[in-house]
Amino acid sequence: MRPTDIRVPDYFHKVVDCQWACPAHTPVPEYIRLIAAGRYADAYMVNWKSNVFPGVLGRTCDRPCEPACRRGRVEENNGDKPEPVAICRLKRVAADNKGDVAARMPKRGAPNGRRVACIGAGPASLTVARDLAPLGYHVVVFDGEAKAGGFIRQQIPRFRLPESVIDEETGYILDLGVEFRAGERIDSLKALLAQGYDAIFVGCGAPRGRDLDLPGRAEAAANIHIGIDWLASVSFGHIDAIGRRVIVLGGGNTAMDCCRSARRLGGTDVKVLVRSGFDEMKASPWEKEDAQHEGIPILDYHVPKAFVHEDGRLVAMRFERVRAERDAKGRRQLVPTGEPDVVVECDDVLIAVGQENAFPWIERDAGLAFDEWNMPVVDKTTMQSSLPHVFFGGDAAFGPKNIIWAVAHGHDAAVSIDKLLNGEDVSERPPPTVNVLSQKMGIHEWSYDNEVSPEDRHKVPWAASETTLASIKVEVELGFDPATAWKETQRCLNCDVQTVFTDKVCIECDACVDICPMDCISFTANGEESQLRQHLTAPALNLTQDLYVSGELKTGRVMVKDEDVCLHCGLCAERCPTGAWDMHKYLIDLTQAGPSCRGKSARKEAA
Repeated sequence: MRPTDIRVPDYFHKVVDCQWACPAHTPVPEYIRLIAAGRYADAYMVNWKSNVFPGVLGRTCDRPCEPACRRGRVEENNGDKPEPVAICRLKRVAADNKGDVAARMPKRGAPNGRRVACIGAGPASLTVARDLAPLGYHVVVFDGEAKAGGFIRQQIPRFRLPESVIDEETGYILDLGVEFRAGERIDSLKALLAQGYDAIFVGCGAPRGRDLDLPGRAEAAANIHIGIDWLASVSFGHIDAIGRRVIVLGGGNTAMDCCRSARRLGGTDVKVLVRSGFDEMKASPWEKEDAQHEGIPILDYHVPKAFVHEDGRLVAMRFERVRAERDAKGRRQLVPTGEPDVVVECDDVLIAVGQENAFPWIERDAGLAFDEWNMPVVDKTTMQSSLPHVFFGGDAAFGPKNIIWAVAHGHDAAVSIDKLLNGEDVSERPPPTVNVLSQKMGIHEWSYDNEVSPEDRHKVPWAASETTLASIKVEVELGFDPATAWKETQRCLNCDVQTVFTDKVCIECDACVDICPMDCISFTANGEESQLRQHLTAPALNLTQDLYVSGELKTGRVMVKDEDVCLHCGLCAERCPTGAWDMHKYLIDLTQAGPSCRGKSARKEAA
């Protein structure tokens, strides 16, 4: 193998598993260290720069960072299920304890004469507005509702996300001088194009829930509700009650929100029924656990067949029992078990079997190309459509995902808009800024705490169930108190503080090999990667994470380190007698809209 070039921006970025997995690439270890130091406002602003909604996401994020967390791979004291750091809930700690940060927010830039329209006031559009308004763009956000937030406000129940948090974090963006046109729903793209905006961003989400065309659907329609529409009606106070017996159809996070909301609005017998197996449900594991914790059973392998009604009144649903089998080619399919149909009595049904995009307001002769699934053709890097000055993001671009993906799309689209309107090629994406700084304070002393905490993951406390189940607006999770938050921060392995090896000063004494607690360092003859991975002190089995390979040493061997299981504990650097190992803090700053995203002349002028 060739020596590893650690100057490549993404090399160490990939080693910081949590940040690499986050669509917005939030520098997780950096803000966790700030929380540990009690610098909550600083931690909040680190989050705000990349993920825009720390208070919202600290309660509702789908947490792609946590399954990637190194702690979940290397922890040995937490039984059969090693637990990652509670990254998401630590984000909330920063938001809850930050104090007044209004003065630290950017200001609206001097007007540059360019206008940008954002359709929908959800997280993608608001991210575009946040990135462009400080640059002097006149950003106009259109939304059919009275307040900004999109599905954050409409579909996430208040017991998970208080409205005050939404108001605060959307307010930071609107206060940048963004023009918010509440109650104005765009019903014609051609009409908006005619208004002469320099760029248009479509961030209207996936506003239509899928229905089920089953026998009895029309006759019992009064008590059958589309999940996302029902949640919006609950959020806006249009619905405040439901029948005692409730069936929720679907296995995603929307279904979990529906069943828990129904439980609070009078549903004493609420059940979730899904076609798939429990482990195959799309809902996040913690969302399923929360529903079950509130006494809501989840019945899997039930395929809905009909709505049962009497004299136009819904009384039950009929289901076919199935099981999962694989055919000769290994393809999974659901096959009937042959058991009698299951009849489940109910007063109301909430259908949460998926969402789909609806673009009735985009005329098909407006110049936009659509694909075979009736979705706009959008470049996945630039977010640009076939109309060069029309961009998409969030659920409107590629179908339903989650808030953090919408934020990432917004950042990418803002870079493209800024480059386009400054006469540059939007496909030329600027490289990130990378800093790699030694943390050495003495020969064996570092400027960060490198002790590995043996603590198990701490549980977020809940409010008493008799209180939370009695109201749709009482927040269930209380969040970490500062003392518990500090303990949880100590579980972070500081994966952004990298082990950096200098082959020219290594004397091959093997002291680092002896002291490494993970056996991830080897001195061996070089070879092809597939062979090398098997001949290390401990085989490097995760092919998705790189090997750190040095140049040739005096004996002709090379140093090889498995980046996958390294604890970043610094023991190798402490033990090394020649200083061949050092600990360098790595910080990547992904370029956002502004002079830094443009060509060399623009960057030089800005500097």
